[in-house]
Amino acid sequence: MNKSAIVVALAALVIGLAGGFLLAPVDLQQMQTSDSGASEPEVLFWRNPMNPAITSPVFTQDEMGMDYIPVYADGGSGGDEPTGTVTIDPVVVQNIGVRTALVEQRPLTRRINALGHVDFNEEQLARLHPKTSGWIEKLDIEETGRQVNKDTILLSIYSPDLVAAQREFLVALANWEAVRNSSATQVKNSAKRVLQGARDRLELFDVPAHQIHELEQTRKTMRNLHIHSPFQGRVMKIGVREGQFITPKDELYLIADLSRIWVYVDIYEDDLQWINIGDKAELRVRAAPGQTFNGKVNFIHPVQDPKTRTVQVRLEFDNPNLNLKPGMFANVVLHVDPRPDAVVVPTEAIVRSGDREQLFIAKAGGKFEPREVVLGISAAGYTQVLDGVAPGEQVVVSSHFLIDSESKLREATAKMMAIEPAAMGHTMHEMDMDMDMDELDMSDMEME
Repeated sequence: MNKSAIVVALAALVIGLAGGFLLAPVDLQQMQTSDSGASEPEVLFWRNPMNPAITSPVFTQDEMGMDYIPVYADGGSGGDEPTGTVTIDPVVVQNIGVRTALVEQRPLTRRINALGHVDFNEEQLARLHPKTSGWIEKLDIEETGRQVNKDTILLSIYSPDLVAAQREFLVALANWEAVRNSSATQVKNSAKRVLQGARDRLELFDVPAHQIHELEQTRKTMRNLHIHSPFQGRVMKIGVREGQFITPKDELYLIADLSRIWVYVDIYEDDLQWINIGDKAELRVRAAPGQTFNGKVNFIHPVQDPKTRTVQVRLEFDNPNLNLKPGMFANVVLHVDPRPDAVVVPTEAIVRSGDREQLFIAKAGGKFEPREVVLGISAAGYTQVLDGVAPGEQVVVSSHFLIDSESKLREATAKMMAIEPAAMGHTMHEMDMDMDMDELDMSDMEME
């Protein structure tokens, strides 16, 4: 192979490339010319719309008749914009249904859903037992479910022990009155101590204050003594009837204040770390459709159930209309881990791909910028953004998957553009070395 043959081959290659360019369709050349005005960015090459790895130095079409997409010198966006930024005509934005939402700063809390069991408030639950044996003379409250107030008379009881205690009190009272004007201080003090002891005994038997006062005024023992309600509530159970002999073992009444009730929920150990005393809770029951009860966490049990692997958490709710009844099941939502000033976006705006999450920020001029973000908790359709966006920015909440696919193509193209010059330089270097070797071979042949 001589040097003249190589020169002829290179000339033929150059003529072939020029001829192919001149034979290209006139309208495609005009398209390139019209797109290469002074104000338009420079077209570097054209890429296959289905495979960004396939490129062409001139405009063409693939085997399906789809036009190749131009790749500009600035990647289709301004030189200072992030890689992957997409520019879409406003008409196209409207046609594909792109919607945006504002990045807000608002309170946000984690939500834990649980099944609750309504029960009595044990702090407002009384089981009444007599302090002595006797007989029920009269039941003033004899119906289960009756509303009673504090100090309402429940029943009257006859007890020999109570009669004896009254007599002791009257004797001590008479003795005190006999010596209270005496000059003998020791005798006065002794009589006063005996009287006080007799009064204390009546009070320990739960004799009401008004009957002790009546005893002081009348100086007559009373056959029947009263038992009163300790607080306002409802009679949940009556354990005795008139004429029945009772002992301290017998439960006379079960009274519960249902204006505030407790609800128990079982929380799995994975969620327990988020719950604290005072966290807010919402409750709904089927017996009160459309009504939401608001309460809070007031106790976390210190022991975990080994069978269910859960911990019991107690909630407290107001129950003014008595719609919540012990024994009911309820749907409970716990609002835990509160974030008062969280930067949030609609959850639907987040694009999750592999090991990263990103949003598309809507910019002026129909541009959409991909932005990687660090996410926090999610609740009520919103997700907290710890880093990546600021309040007031606009994020895409619909059709972002179409934008994301185009953005990934732009990003892949930008990477190819960064690799291509190095690859071309390496190829040219190899061609130069091959030509040098050919020249050495030809020189050797001539010398021979």
